[in-house]
Amino acid sequence: MRTNAKSSHGQRGIPQLLQDPLSPLTGFHGDDGSSFTVTWVGDGTGVILVLSTISAPLDSFFEGGSSRLYRSADYGKSFHDISHLINNTFIRKEFGLLAGPGNSQQVILTADTPVLDNPGGVIFTSTDAGVSFKSVQLPFHPAQPITFHFLNPEYLVVISIDGGLWLSLDFGAVWTKVHEGTQSFTWGSGITLFFSFSPKGTVEADRRGELFLKRTEDLGKTFTTVAHSIFSFGYVGSFLFTSVIETLGAPRVIYVSSDQGDHFNKAQLPSASTEQFYSVLDGDEDMIFMHVDNPGGTESYFGTVYTSDDRGILYSKSLERHLFGGEGKSDFTNVTSMRGVYLTNVLEEDGRIRTVISFNRGGEWTLLNKPQNVECGEDSRNDCNLHIHGEHSRYNGITPMLPLSDPTAVGLVIAHGSVGDSISSTRPDVYVSEDGGYKWRGSLRGPHHYSILDAGGLVVAVEAHPMDGQINTIKFSTDEGQCWKVYNFTEQPIFFAGLTSEPGTKTMNISVWGYRPEDDHQPMWVVVTIDFQSLLTRECGNQDYVQWLAHAREGGDLATEGCVLGYKEIFRRLRKLSVCRNGRDYVVSRQKSPCPCTREDYLCDYGYYRHENSSECMRQLDTADHALEVCLNGEEEELRTSGYRKVPSDKCEGGFTPLHRKETVNSHCGNSSQPPTASPYSETPLQDDDCSIAADPESVASSNGTSVFQVDSDDDLIQ
Repeated sequence: MRTNAKSSHGQRGIPQLLQDPLSPLTGFHGDDGSSFTVTWVGDGTGVILVLSTISAPLDSFFEGGSSRLYRSADYGKSFHDISHLINNTFIRKEFGLLAGPGNSQQVILTADTPVLDNPGGVIFTSTDAGVSFKSVQLPFHPAQPITFHFLNPEYLVVISIDGGLWLSLDFGAVWTKVHEGTQSFTWGSGITLFFSFSPKGTVEADRRGELFLKRTEDLGKTFTTVAHSIFSFGYVGSFLFTSVIETLGAPRVIYVSSDQGDHFNKAQLPSASTEQFYSVLDGDEDMIFMHVDNPGGTESYFGTVYTSDDRGILYSKSLERHLFGGEGKSDFTNVTSMRGVYLTNVLEEDGRIRTVISFNRGGEWTLLNKPQNVECGEDSRNDCNLHIHGEHSRYNGITPMLPLSDPTAVGLVIAHGSVGDSISSTRPDVYVSEDGGYKWRGSLRGPHHYSILDAGGLVVAVEAHPMDGQINTIKFSTDEGQCWKVYNFTEQPIFFAGLTSEPGTKTMNISVWGYRPEDDHQPMWVVVTIDFQSLLTRECGNQDYVQWLAHAREGGDLATEGCVLGYKEIFRRLRKLSVCRNGRDYVVSRQKSPCPCTREDYLCDYGYYRHENSSECMRQLDTADHALEVCLNGEEEELRTSGYRKVPSDKCEGGFTPLHRKETVNSHCGNSSQPPTASPYSETPLQDDDCSIAADPESVASSNGTSVFQVDSDDDLIQ
């Protein structure tokens, strides 16, 4: 889309919102913004805020750019220009529009303020979902998005461009600088705040391993230094991680705390070398998935996945040759619609990429079954499985979306994939599983954008790359992708930009965003909001639901049928042939019952691994000739084990009970209150940070109800 070089702050034309009385379409006539940021505010409010921004070209006479702010209070059926509420101020494109967590109805707009001409930035705050805004002059310039506390949205924290850590306890009205030299921060449990900082005058302290880690438990009144000489830190689930060097010249190691930094223990990750990096793939309060890069430097592209015990200290090998692309992308996916299920891809020795799935939190991994309605090619009939595209494929432009699931849509998984002996980079298709990944079905030809509505009772999809580049229809299914119907939402096709819906899956509304040429051949942004309540008019009744046993397999033992992580779950689930709506008040209903323990309820213990296609745990070769000793809480302990430890959060009772015992053999092996580290000012040679600790940023971004649609001004997308 071409932007007008004459457009600038204060000179941008006044847009007109064109409402089509015969179609749920709104046209933003005259708005020449190159980027639209769409954010939902609150839960069930129906409020959407849209920020349109345009930046002036570098060689333009004008500086900065301009923006427009629109608001809808009816789930996107109509919009109103509310730019006057913020004095037509130019709002930042990168993190200019933020909505508070949950149903807070709080909104923050960050103005694009020149740094040289102003002592601080400007924000606009709203507590009524954008009905009104209050202007606040900041005593600093934000360097990143302002972060809400996850429970109390009145508490805000941000780092300024000069490294100051700033806190507000009254939703941005008053700000207090609580520290200097800050590198990063994260909220811990309750109101605990962790942050790393560098000593005054230190250059590149994060690369040299000279950062300090502090904690405040009273919102900046007092501080405790919990670690020093660290490279990075992270907080995942209930675990606090630090990357440190214990002694000069030694490789970096991971220390973990499960008590908010009071005590640290060295993570027992076997077979880790100096050139390997670590990455936390996923985690909760019970267990961590950790990827350890394979020896061989940055060109190996694979590593090993380890799973932790419930303290985050002892790690066992879960999956070998786990794909981790050179661009730092992992396909590791938590299938949230089914307890204990994870998907990822492995890089075989012959170079093939294949998808594996675990139904018991990494205890065992298997290839996916071939979809029942898809045939294999002649060259892969004897080695044919379904392979799923993940973040690696999306990064490389092969697929437009990641696998999709949601806890309210029990068992439902939607993903792009291909069938054969390995994953294919050719045009992928859409596949659907209704039982959490045990069985799959080919659902749509070609790549699509898709969304789950009405707690899984409705699935919608839009073709990603139509032949002429334009769309005017949306597909929808009321039987989890078995059959699809087509709805024509406009007579004049549009160039598709994206799908948006209210966060979660309870809504019945979906908005299709795009643009189309006007009479002067300039593009006009448009949004079409479709309310499927007009198509699904009947509320579901008791007769529309059936009882469904999760994780059930054909021909299984009746005593253990459906048993995963120690118990069974029977769900109340919508019948396939019922055409009705669950409604916003729908709540997932389940019944739990305990199961006897089997080998599947156990992970392989520290120093052991589970051989491929086997449930038996075997001793690792590099630990076979010596005792397994670990340092825990300052005491050297020798593990007496038969190779098994129960999966964290597993609730099985009786049955298979292997030996597991710890014996203290030495009185002292280190300081358990803080990771043993080198001098905080040691002259460590500069090196790449190969020990980063971070959860996947997309799992955060995808849950905040914000979508960004952009058209590159350098491309002629409309001829």
